[in-house]
Amino acid sequence: MSDSKQFCTFFINGLFFGIEVLKVQEVIRYQEMTSVPLAPSTIRGLINLRGQIVTAIDLRRRLELPARGEDQLPMNVVVRTDDGAVSLLVDEIGDVVEIQDDVRERPPETLRGVARELVTGVYKLKERLLLVLDTEKTVTLTAA
Repeated sequence: MSDSKQFCTFFINGLFFGIEVLKVQEVIRYQEMTSVPLAPSTIRGLINLRGQIVTAIDLRRRLELPARGEDQLPMNVVVRTDDGAVSLLVDEIGDVVEIQDDVRERPPETLRGVARELVTGVYKLKERLLLVLDTEKTVTLTAA
């Protein structure tokens, strides 16, 4: 019998992504953000999470996807990293899905740009493709 993993899923620009549940601290609605002067464009700002200051990274910008519409507020997927909690801004939250490890595939060759570095694997589900993000690489920002 093969092992399985659980993923917290979410949508960004119509694409279906997942992060291992063990790395997710919580999922919350949109929070007001304080902008950070001179920060990289991928950092949307800082949020106050029950007294803890958390950096919010816009995954649309991080994955070099088109900007979110002004009328669409992002949701927060707060993940645990070696450096503390970080919020990933996503379009819409999905479900927690459990998938057998043996159906994992390598990222498709058609994946380009920074997404190629951040997506570690793909699962073909009945209704869509699940792209699995490497949490540590996703929150690590290099100076542009």
